[in-house]
Amino acid sequence: MTNIVDDLMDAYFEKPKRTTTWSGFPVEEIYTPKDVEGTDYERDVADAGKYPYTRGIHSDMFRGRYWTKREVTGFGAPADTNRRLKEQIREGVSGLNVIRDNPTNLGIDPDHPLAEGEVGLIGVNLSSLQDMEALTEGITLDKVSMSLICASCPAIVILSQYVLVAEGRGIDKAKLRGTIANDPLHCRYCGWRPSNPIGLSLKLSVDIIEFCTHNMPYWNTAVVNSYDLRENGVNAVQEVAFGLAMAMAYIDGALKRGLKIDDFASRRAFYCSSHIDFFEEIAKLRAARRMWARIVKEKYDAENPNSWKFRFAVHTAGCSLVPQQPLNNIIRIAYEALAAVLAGVQSLHSCSYDEPIALPTEESQRIALRTQQILAYETGVSSAADPLGGSYYVETLTNKIEEAAGKLLNEIEKMGGMVEAMRVGWLDDEIDRSSLEYQKEVERKERIIVGVNAFVSPDETETPGGVHRRSAESEKQQISSIRELKAKRDEKRLRYSLGKLRETAQTGEGENLFQPVMDALKSDATLGEIMGTIREVYGHSYDPLNVLESPF
Repeated sequence: MTNIVDDLMDAYFEKPKRTTTWSGFPVEEIYTPKDVEGTDYERDVADAGKYPYTRGIHSDMFRGRYWTKREVTGFGAPADTNRRLKEQIREGVSGLNVIRDNPTNLGIDPDHPLAEGEVGLIGVNLSSLQDMEALTEGITLDKVSMSLICASCPAIVILSQYVLVAEGRGIDKAKLRGTIANDPLHCRYCGWRPSNPIGLSLKLSVDIIEFCTHNMPYWNTAVVNSYDLRENGVNAVQEVAFGLAMAMAYIDGALKRGLKIDDFASRRAFYCSSHIDFFEEIAKLRAARRMWARIVKEKYDAENPNSWKFRFAVHTAGCSLVPQQPLNNIIRIAYEALAAVLAGVQSLHSCSYDEPIALPTEESQRIALRTQQILAYETGVSSAADPLGGSYYVETLTNKIEEAAGKLLNEIEKMGGMVEAMRVGWLDDEIDRSSLEYQKEVERKERIIVGVNAFVSPDETETPGGVHRRSAESEKQQISSIRELKAKRDEKRLRYSLGKLRETAQTGEGENLFQPVMDALKSDATLGEIMGTIREVYGHSYDPLNVLESPF
């Protein structure tokens, strides 16, 4: 009985042991006007819709239009994902968000010897033009905003598939609205390094930027994915600095190609994390918005105000979710989504509570969508732009994050930019150091994770709501489908189109490969064959996994 009473008293008098943000900024007991002395409102903050856009890129923010409510989906064969997309539309999403599987992201076909077991496992498999047709069956492509989450080098093939399907339905590609992830540099740190050589990554990314700039005015040409870097263990400051540095590498590549900054800057976006440290995440996104505005205007001399605007989507932090006591994740996700909305997000994906265990079930994804809908329609947080603007704490934290991220950016610039920082291994070391430091803090209980290192319960034997299972038949179907396609197509036409792709790629860095990729798809070339052909021209193995030899 004494132990129980002691436990109760300890709980009653408990107070925070950690008084820093998750990125290590010390937090004072109270913030006053003295903490923001030197801040000029018009210069450093300004109203929403005015440079440097600290408070938001639109003057009316969500009064003009709610953020786009998306829920990432992708699994099995394209028809499986198509059914989930249609269910999402019925449930009230306002944009579609499709993620690919590991073979697709690597640029290999489902019949590859090492693909078995991975086909359709963590995303949808998209290896042929027919796959994209099945994925989008019954969906009016000129009436939806589609986000295609393929950031690696094969992104040029995935977007080409989408464009060809739209055109096959009589839709002008100039009317398509959506986003291609197109950030192959970051993919080197997210499990797909073999398929994303640095030089080829930049070349193919710029090809997409150039093609979309000239042909798809409503399409976002790239999304710099700082979210995935955050999932690797970097902190909020590093997320901002590394994301902006990668964005600058792509801008430099596009300018070198001959594009003007105001030709394409307004159609670029960022994919950011919203982690669990509520105020730090809001301040982080405000700081990133201000920093980007200044970089594009002052460093790159952009004249169009639309070029200065930091457009960002948020994915609530999957790495903050844990398999222990999984229903607690619903609470984590709600706070992270709230932080994103208060920070002025343009597009939001709320994780599902069962993601540390498996892909979301329909029910868990419905709860994630309802989280966004409750925020939009019930809480009132969307009524005013930047409601936390002017908070002494938030403004101070915004300034500190900008200052720290700026120092990191300067360090990267002194090395010669992000590409050079990657080539010499500096970025690898920074990610490893930060993630190891975080893990040690959890193990030492300096960071409390409810259900993991505090307030633990016996191990659960079941997941509430059940677990999503990929059908083994879906994988077999996808492998069979690609083999059937390869057996029935016109071999002469195929070889001709791949030969033209090879010839175009050999003409040099500045030759855009988008059209020959589309021509190859029309002759039933597969993802693996197209990417293998391009890789060989650029001095890499036909197969990123070094198993297959080129059949051409």
